[in-house]
Amino acid sequence: MKIKIQKVAVCACIAVAASLAAFTVSAQESLSLSLQQAMDMAVERNNTLANAALDVRVAKANKWAAIAAMLPQINGSGDYSNFMGYEMDLRGMTIAMPPYITLGLRTSMTLNPAMIVNAQISDISGKMSDITLQQSEQEITNQVKTLYLSALVSEEVLELLGRNLDCLHRLYDMTMTSVNVGASEQTAADQIAVQVAQLENSIASSKRTMEMTYNSLRLLLDVDVATEIALTDSLDKLMATDDYLDLLSEDFDMERNYTWQLMQKNTELSKKQLDATIMSGLPSLTAYHQYSYKEYLSKDANVMNMTPPNMIGATLSVPLFTSLQQTKKVEAARLAYDKQKNTMHDTEQSLKVQHRQLCYNLSTAYDTYNTQRQNMDVTQRVFDNISKRYEQGYSSAMDLTTSGTTLINAQSAYVQSIMEFLNARIALEKLLNK
Repeated sequence: MKIKIQKVAVCACIAVAASLAAFTVSAQESLSLSLQQAMDMAVERNNTLANAALDVRVAKANKWAAIAAMLPQINGSGDYSNFMGYEMDLRGMTIAMPPYITLGLRTSMTLNPAMIVNAQISDISGKMSDITLQQSEQEITNQVKTLYLSALVSEEVLELLGRNLDCLHRLYDMTMTSVNVGASEQTAADQIAVQVAQLENSIASSKRTMEMTYNSLRLLLDVDVATEIALTDSLDKLMATDDYLDLLSEDFDMERNYTWQLMQKNTELSKKQLDATIMSGLPSLTAYHQYSYKEYLSKDANVMNMTPPNMIGATLSVPLFTSLQQTKKVEAARLAYDKQKNTMHDTEQSLKVQHRQLCYNLSTAYDTYNTQRQNMDVTQRVFDNISKRYEQGYSSAMDLTTSGTTLINAQSAYVQSIMEFLNARIALEKLLNK
């Protein structure tokens, strides 16, 4: 009886484990994400951002290392010496030289203006690493946004093409029925069949494009290739015109732009490097205190100990003549700083022009999108009208296939206008750091 109960318990445990495993696999194979959730997930799991975050920590460590170099330093030492029985003869007096050990403790501190500037340089480098991290995060989120929107556009394309294909299949079946009873020519059915084949090829191509888009999204999200991703945000929601109008009306605050922030820090860094070069030619002062304990390993009383237990000192180093080496180093650093200021000015002008161009691109892309949407609606109505007329025998197969080709072209132009509008908006959002 006990054995049966144990077998039942084991089977129950196995069943529970299998259920949990099945649930885990199921959870891994399905993922529903809004755009914001997708961007957050990519930021959290991206290894490039993880490395950028480590660079920030490295920069902070280097900054504190530079500060610590200006603080007191304490070093301990130990020494053992053995003169192998040698005795010193000092005017008839023999002085033993037995083995001895020495323990020392040295405290020192160096004051150098260049060290202060080097600590400031490390601080600027840390801030640049932090800006680079934020810029990398922006790049990742923009990539996710582009892929997310591209996937939604691909799904809309498939929906449009699918509706057209269903209509053509129905018309083809109707035409073949007419051909079979001798009411229509075979060429009419063949023309529609070619249109159906072209549309099926377009659908297959769109599916391949959509699969590539989802695979790229999986790569950014760092999920398994078998994971099914469901997008919960709609294309209409993400293409809200209010956001578009707000972007066009917003003033360009250059201080928010990461490229400008990095350029500012680069200019500050160049200035500090000039200061450090100048400071390296100034005097430096090192002060120290040294404590020494010396113990002779002998009981001979006639031993001379000339090692003082405490000693303090200071060293002042003053560069006097460097054969113009220091002068030329300062000159080179000053020229590099002037060059960096010129680059900063060019960057400022370039960003202003870029903002103006991106606003123009977005406005043009929005107008094109509205025009292509209206064109597609009109072309769709024309196709529907000709389809009905074809069913009633008032339009030819040639009219039907021509209007179908025109509709496919209009839908392609509409989809292209959507992507141009979305890419223009993402580019402007990146510049404005929205």
